[in-house]
Amino acid sequence: MTWEVAFIQKACAYITRETGELLVFEGPGHDGLQIPKGTLEPGESPREALFREVREESGLGTLAGTRPLATDVWTRRHSPPKRYVRHFFHANVYEPRDRWTHVVDDGGDEHGAEFEFSWVRPSIGREFALDLDDYVHLLPTVDVADADAAALASD
Repeated sequence: MTWEVAFIQKACAYITRETGELLVFEGPGHDGLQIPKGTLEPGESPREALFREVREESGLGTLAGTRPLATDVWTRRHSPPKRYVRHFFHANVYEPRDRWTHVVDDGGDEHGAEFEFSWVRPSIGREFALDLDDYVHLLPTVDVADADAAALASD
């Protein structure tokens, strides 16, 4: 039997704040930590999908310094073949909340889903669901002592 391979375009967001922490979530039906991400809609560029997905899944509306990091092809399923063309971006955000819950209200497939957001120190070796940690090593590093001192100074 011959299978036709499906290639699905995805936009994936590594969002960090001034402390260098990375935004992650857990939600219903997710097998571990994830980052905001989603499927490109017809006619949508990866960058446009990135902003839409971040807004829909997290409620964050303003990203700064957005730049592409990597694009790959990741196999979601071998039989029948299903592959994701994943476009990873890095963006900065000012966000004082350490944790929050966002309810998706876009009317799409995830409408009503609750995502529990928090921040983690990006580290190589921390595993994310769906291999979404593949490019964490490309994120800029922040000296933890400098970030903690800056946070204390702003309080």
